[in-house]
Amino acid sequence: MAAGDSVSDSLEELDDFSDSGSDYEPTIKATKRRKKPFLGPQPPKRLRSKAALRVTSSPSSGPIPTPLDPSLQQQQHSRGTSRQVSPRPVSRVNEGNQGISAENIYDAVRSGKSAMVAVVDEWLDSYKRNREVGLLVLINFIVQSCGCKGVVSREMFDSMQNAEIISTLTKEFSEDSVNYPLSTPGPQQKRFKANLCEFAKVLVRSCRNSLIYDEYLFPSLLALLTGLSDSQVRAFRHTSTLLAMKLMTGLVEVAVIVSVQLQTTQRQYDMENSKRAHDRASDRLEKLQATISEMREKREELSSMMNATFRGVFVHRYRDRLPEIRVSCIEELGMWLKTDPEDFLNDGCLKYLGWTLHDKQSPVRLQCVRALQGLYQEKEFIGRLELFTSRFKERLLSMVLDKDPDVAVEVVNLLLLIQQRTEEGLGEEECGHIYPLVYASHRGLASAASVFLYNKLKSVISSDDHENEKSGNVAFFQILISFYIQSEFHEHGAYLVDSLWSVAGSELRDWETMTALLLQEAGLMYEEEGALIELMMCAIRQAAQATPPVGRTQGKKILSVKDKKIQEQDKRRITTHFIPLLPQLLAKYSADTGKVSLLLKAPLYFNLEMYNSAQWLEKHLDLLLTQVCGIVEKHTEVTVLEACARLACTLCSDSYTFSSRAHLAFSQLLDGLTECFSTYLSDLLQGIADENDTYCAATALKRIAALSSAKDPTGWKLFGSCLELLKSRMESRELDKELMVSALRCAAFHLMWAKVNAVNSKPAEAELKRLRREVRSFCRVCQTCLSLNQAEIRDQAFELLCDLLLLYSTSSVRSEPALQSLVHLPSDSLRSELAAFLLDYIFTESEDADLDAEEEEGTKITLLQRKRNQLAGYCKLVIYGVLDLTAATDVFKHYSKHFKDFGDIIKETMSKSKLISPVQSAKTVCLSLQQLFSEMLTEDHSRQDLNEIRDLAKRLAMSFGIDLHRVRKPLVALHTDGIRFAFRDPHEGEQQLPNVAFLEILSEFSFKLLQQDSSQLAALLKSECPSAALSRPSVRMYQRSLEARSSSRPREQEQGGDAGSSRDTPVAKRRRTTALGSASSTARGSWFDSSSVHSRLHTPAFTSTAQRQPAKQMASGKPTATGSDIGSGLTELESEDEFSSGPQMRKVKPIKRRQLHSSQSGPSGDQQDLTSHLTLLSLIKDDNAEGEEAEIEDYESDSDRESAYTLPSTRHTSASILDELFD
Repeated sequence: MAAGDSVSDSLEELDDFSDSGSDYEPTIKATKRRKKPFLGPQPPKRLRSKAALRVTSSPSSGPIPTPLDPSLQQQQHSRGTSRQVSPRPVSRVNEGNQGISAENIYDAVRSGKSAMVAVVDEWLDSYKRNREVGLLVLINFIVQSCGCKGVVSREMFDSMQNAEIISTLTKEFSEDSVNYPLSTPGPQQKRFKANLCEFAKVLVRSCRNSLIYDEYLFPSLLALLTGLSDSQVRAFRHTSTLLAMKLMTGLVEVAVIVSVQLQTTQRQYDMENSKRAHDRASDRLEKLQATISEMREKREELSSMMNATFRGVFVHRYRDRLPEIRVSCIEELGMWLKTDPEDFLNDGCLKYLGWTLHDKQSPVRLQCVRALQGLYQEKEFIGRLELFTSRFKERLLSMVLDKDPDVAVEVVNLLLLIQQRTEEGLGEEECGHIYPLVYASHRGLASAASVFLYNKLKSVISSDDHENEKSGNVAFFQILISFYIQSEFHEHGAYLVDSLWSVAGSELRDWETMTALLLQEAGLMYEEEGALIELMMCAIRQAAQATPPVGRTQGKKILSVKDKKIQEQDKRRITTHFIPLLPQLLAKYSADTGKVSLLLKAPLYFNLEMYNSAQWLEKHLDLLLTQVCGIVEKHTEVTVLEACARLACTLCSDSYTFSSRAHLAFSQLLDGLTECFSTYLSDLLQGIADENDTYCAATALKRIAALSSAKDPTGWKLFGSCLELLKSRMESRELDKELMVSALRCAAFHLMWAKVNAVNSKPAEAELKRLRREVRSFCRVCQTCLSLNQAEIRDQAFELLCDLLLLYSTSSVRSEPALQSLVHLPSDSLRSELAAFLLDYIFTESEDADLDAEEEEGTKITLLQRKRNQLAGYCKLVIYGVLDLTAATDVFKHYSKHFKDFGDIIKETMSKSKLISPVQSAKTVCLSLQQLFSEMLTEDHSRQDLNEIRDLAKRLAMSFGIDLHRVRKPLVALHTDGIRFAFRDPHEGEQQLPNVAFLEILSEFSFKLLQQDSSQLAALLKSECPSAALSRPSVRMYQRSLEARSSSRPREQEQGGDAGSSRDTPVAKRRRTTALGSASSTARGSWFDSSSVHSRLHTPAFTSTAQRQPAKQMASGKPTATGSDIGSGLTELESEDEFSSGPQMRKVKPIKRRQLHSSQSGPSGDQQDLTSHLTLLSLIKDDNAEGEEAEIEDYESDSDRESAYTLPSTRHTSASILDELFD
């Protein structure tokens, strides 16, 4: 036993899981099992003495009040943890193969193919034949369920205490893997856990009438589970805690049944006793009195077992290091609180839920919130939860921003229950924590918040006593509009509608109420009308297309037949309702830019074929066309004109039979606009036009340009006029912004439509030559505009140049040999102008700096979006072969400096260039670095500049991927060009080897080389490098980078040989973070710090789980579990003291391996003990890894703490913009 004691001591020194500082100390280790003398075979007699459990503390320390007399307490103390042995003769386990074995039970539980009731009944039969043998089978089943291959023999069972048995099993726990049945990944683990819990439940249910009170089975079983739950082996601790909690739940259910039976019997006794003396039945009174005594005795025994389990297992394991154990404890606590509120639903037990709300692991917090939901759903519990609600409401409100979305969703649902069930509910300021979540990108959280908002809106409406449903919908829209305006999240109406769609879909489909509110004269305020129109258009889109807003898409959703049918019905209802009313709405709001641009989107969601379904609907089509043409003549704003052009393109589609009417209407509109422009053209060309004439011509051209995007304008022959106008304006330097931008757009659309017509028809050669001349002339004009000081003209010319050069490129006519003459390649001067535009107006921060103090955030976003479009246009020219790959150097060399704004576009361009020519792409990367290095030499040479270029080289090297064989040739070409550039001959006036420092930059790509390539490049370096320069630091650094790569293969082989010899040595699961790791994580953090979107939510200091700083932090204190803590006789003052103290989660620091060896090194340790000690070490190391993981979480980076619920951005996401730019 000395060896076992030493192992136990070393385990306690390694990690104290028994909470020696708590008020509960298991006495199982200090007592011995006593045997009764053999009295011959006797039937098992059910003792009715008030015996306590074998492992328990004072009965008052549990949640169930169990008044015991002092003599009984003395008897209990004298017994300690001894397990009473049956007076039956000792027999061997499963003698004669009679009864079920532990392996049979384990196989049945693991497979789940057998009914648990049959398994438990078969075991009960063997237990009734011999309870020692039956209990031993159950114990070995538990040991096997822990994943331990050890077996508890009958000799061990008779001669050892529980602590000694556990110590022996721990030494025999020689598993090759750290996994055990409850931790095995996959569906098998879930099935085993469910079957194990079912076994425990059926066991209690089958024993609830007799064996549960035999003072042997359950006391002995719970004593063993209590000891195992205090083990350092995670498998023992996890499995035993789960079983103990499930058995405790079964005992609670039995206790409730006994309490109900006791109350019923007591009422019968009182009724019988209240009768007159001559009417009483004395024999019935005696029988009822005996039954009451028996029920009370049963209740006391159950209370004793529940107290022992609560104090011996739950109080220590609810704060266990393993999250799964904590989840099991909290889950069962919620069951106890709901099943037996009389004994458990008090402040002494509720405090554990309050403390666990601050747990660092999201599954524990989630289970805690779900347990609270079960309590708040019961109306009769609300009174007992008042103090808990007041103490922990603030924490719950902060958890709506929990970084785990599942927890946040359940918290919002819990707060809805609190709002509905409690008298105080939530104040308006407290509800303000939840309202903004309807705009969250996470769909589940937004839906939960929308349910909360909808219930709040309905409660406000019901308080106003509205009479009928229609007036209720009017009130609903009025309150919803008020909320939308006050929330100040404009442009995000689609997110609000999408959130409310599942709960308020019927109200949002009430098109009649919405249009009635908009058409009535004295209905809504100006701002309210705009908000209602925006929400109505979002609802129309949601009903007609059922497409979620950006950020809420959860994979590709395939609509069912039922959903498609509902969508078609909604679309038909929308069309039928809005066809006659839309012209009226457009007429009323035709002067309002924002409202009319929204209303013009409505026909895009119509079933336009319905215009031909009836004669009276054609009249409304004419009215719609009239209104659209009138809006075009009335407005000059880009948003309105683009909306009109989009609608015109839809209505003029050849798929509709009424398209001829639309063509006629818009052709007449273009005729009028062209005539208006021609009226002022001669005066503009002669330079005699006044300011009013210039404005009229510019607005006419602007409207023509907008419509030209939807309708072919080549029939109006405007190209020549626009080109002459542009040339004359540039010659006279009278640069009218509106006029010239509109002229550029009109001329460009003319050329685009001409190319489309040339592809669809086969024009004559003369027509093709004329079109080619026009393209050249226009490109020369645009090239001249690139050097103008007007930003709008310059930007428009650059974008149109990129589009036209791509449209008339070689790749665009590859499938049309007859159109080869239309190919237009940019001249060298134009290439230079385009590259200069990138440097001067895209990769610059001067404009952004000016805007910081003057312009709003929206203007800066618009400017950035415009720059991204221009850069994408240039990159498309490179990808599609209009420009050489070498032109991409002007883009690649800004990858690091402008990564935040343009990193996704540059990275996509790099990947596309590798598909075109991997070797040429690598040479382009090297050329971009050479250009930066040469620029650095021409300026003041500093080490900081060289380091910046090296950082860029690191990022560019990472873009080559991990398949080294695939990138072998490109990397060799890159290194070869770099070496030759480093040792090129100096020009006149330069020092010897001016570029040798470039080798430091080139060394950043060495880690991607294969061994043979490194040797080849090392030979090239020696041949190119003069002997006098071999000692230079840059050359030596590059040589070391090549040598490190070439020598890595033999080193790996040598390590592989060593690994083969040490295959049996257990390897640590996780490595502790070192200083080097911290440095690398800091460097890695710089990547994420450059993100364009940062969370502004303040991180609370109390815990890392919430994303919102509470107004008041709870004081932290260690939860002391005394007898008054759990007892039901708490006063309100004592309860408040308990809630005011928070839990002090025990942090067990892993002891290093050398400390364990020092504690185990003793003069009496033989080889067997050493092997067992190593086995213990391999078992416990996983727990240490868990502890390290928990401690690492304390120092998690701020980026991990940022809220996951960002409001939808007004800017395109990277994926969507790249799809648009590179499709």
